[in-house]
Amino acid sequence: MRAVVQRVTRAQVEVDGEVIGSIGGGLLVFLGAGHGDNDADCEKLADKISKLRIFSDSEGKTNLSVNDVGGDMLVISQFTLYADCSHGNRPSFINAGQPEEAERLYEYFKSCSSKLINGRVECGSFGADMKVSLLNDGPFTVLLECMDGKIL
Repeated sequence: MRAVVQRVTRAQVEVDGEVIGSIGGGLLVFLGAGHGDNDADCEKLADKISKLRIFSDSEGKTNLSVNDVGGDMLVISQFTLYADCSHGNRPSFINAGQPEEAERLYEYFKSCSSKLINGRVECGSFGADMKVSLLNDGPFTVLLECMDGKIL
């Protein structure tokens, strides 16, 4: 699994002009599932993200997690995280997980996150044409990958 985690002041996702998920301060997580990803990857990634110390403490050091600051999480499915651009100029998505399994893992990741995040966990709509807007805080963006239950 791959995740792009952004510290945000606010973020929201719209489908067909309707806001379906919105948060104030917290984390925006773009999540992609690849071939061979499994439940253990969801669990490990959700745990790691919930504990990432990427929020500033009173001294301006990044020592606090999303739970420490009372933040929320917005999770957006994004198979394009598995784009392979090594040949030509048109990305290949052959490494992205099959849609049915990717959706199941996305839902499981959201469930795991809901148990670990003290704030709200909002989400997009798997497979929908979504419009995501955010105010990146910092900016602070972290790339994470998990395979076989281990963070790489």
